[in-house]
Amino acid sequence: MRNRFPLFFGVFIVMALSNAIVPDLASFGDSTITQGAIYSAYFLGAFLFVLPAGLLSDRAGELPLVRAGLVLTVISGVLLFSSTSTLLIVIFRFIEGIGAGLFVPAALSLINARPDHETSSGYFMALLNIGLVAGLIGSGWLTEVTGVGSSGIATFTLIGVIPALASMFMQSGTGRVLLHDESIRETGERLLRVSREYFWLWVSTIVILGITGALTVLYPEFSDLSPGILGVTIAAMSISTAIAVIVVAHAHLSPIPTIKGASLAMAAAVLSVFVSPVFFILVGAIAGVVMIAQLAFLAESEDRQGVVMGLFNAASYGGMTFLPFIAGFIAEITTFFIAFFIIALFAVGVAFTIGRCRCHLP
Repeated sequence: MRNRFPLFFGVFIVMALSNAIVPDLASFGDSTITQGAIYSAYFLGAFLFVLPAGLLSDRAGELPLVRAGLVLTVISGVLLFSSTSTLLIVIFRFIEGIGAGLFVPAALSLINARPDHETSSGYFMALLNIGLVAGLIGSGWLTEVTGVGSSGIATFTLIGVIPALASMFMQSGTGRVLLHDESIRETGERLLRVSREYFWLWVSTIVILGITGALTVLYPEFSDLSPGILGVTIAAMSISTAIAVIVVAHAHLSPIPTIKGASLAMAAAVLSVFVSPVFFILVGAIAGVVMIAQLAFLAESEDRQGVVMGLFNAASYGGMTFLPFIAGFIAEITTFFIAFFIIALFAVGVAFTIGRCRCHLP
């Protein structure tokens, strides 16, 4: 419990703090460009550091990165709360993203090396999604109650001290057989090998998780829902993901066939969202199924988890960064229906290409 508490509570706080700025984004930037820069700076920091963090996890160990990520998250929260300069806020959001980029792959590497990795990764990913919802709703509620725009940031930063301190008492050792020391060359060769052998698995991560971001970007302009209803609808997607990852983590499904079937289901769910926003719940659940299948496969296929967790998170953030932009561009130059249809085709493409992946459990 000493080793798992900082990881589970930590990912909840890291994700909650990442979303705590969203309800008050207008007060931090005076234009949509500025607000977009503040929002995106976090994802850029995370995207740039998840792979290096994965590599460092295998070479220097996961615990220093877990601790550094949590401490950096708390520091960035303090800086964001106390700053009024737009440029500094963008920089501090970037630093906050670095904290997440260090913490998440290292934490997942520890979790995926456990004998109970399926159930543990299920709880981890569930708390990740619950944290996103808590940051979004909790920060908005705190702003209304207190009248202070950054009260959500302050609250989650203060709570974040708890897992940061608890991480200092974590013990090394994951229960796996001890592995021989690996040279820098060997680590580099392994990075190239898993990038090549699991290429279509990384593509599936980019597409399936990117679809959730693409729909989030498209729907406000596409629908006539009020901001409040739209926020609840998108939050429901994260909640359904949280429920799905816990359920699927206990089902012990075969990873590759599961990804193939879930991708076809995702294509149908995307087209269904075009008809009704209630199907956001289905999209979130399917994304959760795919995430757990991917993590389960990677846990069983590789003894060292740092590199593959770095690649997994890089693909996740990459999908959330680039697929929404592509979807928005398509909708702008054509129609929303064509944008939804092409997103659905991406999901179908995953179903047909995941079988080409050289993904075979030992």
